[in-house]
Amino acid sequence: MKNSDKNRVVLLAGASGLVGGHILQLLLNDPEVSCVHALTRKPLRVSHPKLQVHLVDFTSLPQLPHAHEAYLALGTTIKVAGSKEAFRAVDFEANLAVAQAAMLAGVSRIGLVSAGAANAKSSMFYTRVKGELEEALTALPLTTLVIARPSLLLDYRTGLGQPLRLGELISIPLAKLLSPILPAAYKPVRALAVARALTLKVPVTAGVVVLPSNQLIELGVTTG
Repeated sequence: MKNSDKNRVVLLAGASGLVGGHILQLLLNDPEVSCVHALTRKPLRVSHPKLQVHLVDFTSLPQLPHAHEAYLALGTTIKVAGSKEAFRAVDFEANLAVAQAAMLAGVSRIGLVSAGAANAKSSMFYTRVKGELEEALTALPLTTLVIARPSLLLDYRTGLGQPLRLGELISIPLAKLLSPILPAAYKPVRALAVARALTLKVPVTAGVVVLPSNQLIELGVTTG
């Protein structure tokens, strides 16, 4: 059932990332959204009448402003974070802390950017942490939890002011080539499609919904 509130107030963590940046722009362009509170460690390069930026420490969040829904797009890599512990502090602990603080601020609907192979029982550390976060969020008393599980993102990070990654130079062209024969859940997807799918489904969905890559692609195209 669609959220009837035409003045939705939204919390967003991860607005400086690939998917989070697109989520931010989509929310700012949505006439039903009256305010976006972006939680970030550093100032954003975006300004907008609807946007309020909150510089926060994710290990010690302040009381958050009242909101209706939240989007969790915080993420890093073990290489960038420097260790498995530092990676978990961002991808698991920070996202969960925002979710819990958001619920105290009135949020009942959450959208999560997860990963294609997320599984709490995975032998791979990265996908295991992603799966553990999904399980932790599923246990919360939310009205709505929409989990996006994108496979490889077909976007380079140079637009974020980050150096070009060797892995992207190899994996993105290869993924495009192999996409027609890959299983549906592992098809590569644009970051914008992931963002569109989440911002479309979170306001209108009840319960827990998991969106694999092929559904993210379909939603991203049909809403674009």
